[in-house]
Amino acid sequence: MTDQSFAPPSAGVSPTSTSTDARAGFWIRFAASLIDTILLSIVTVPLQLGLKGAGYGLALLVGIAYYTYCEGGERGQTIGKSACGIRVRSLDGGGPIGYTRGFLRYIGRILSTIPLLLGYFWMLWDPQKQTWHDKIANSVVVPQ
Repeated sequence: MTDQSFAPPSAGVSPTSTSTDARAGFWIRFAASLIDTILLSIVTVPLQLGLKGAGYGLALLVGIAYYTYCEGGERGQTIGKSACGIRVRSLDGGGPIGYTRGFLRYIGRILSTIPLLLGYFWMLWDPQKQTWHDKIANSVVVPQ
């Protein structure tokens, strides 16, 4: 007798995805980050050059606002992530991470960078493919 309540796991990621669904790989995340870096540089480099010390602070605020708003929002995507077909989701429920965790994730990016980018490379051997900033925000990056 077969159990009719059993359903095989879906290949895609739904808005209610769980920690067992697919994860975005290193190179697609790298491409998304590169796109975002280029776009942010178009805005922040002129600020830094024109306003000197104040420009660096303003550039930091632009980065914080961009990542917090985009990754913490309903879609969970920056422009780079959208172009690459990936998004940030909560590890525990699969929904959006919210603005507070989006901000924590940005701060975690800084921490991931400090020890020679070790926090970014962490996903290569982590079972959930989480970077340090994913772990800090309890998030994962998944295909759309």
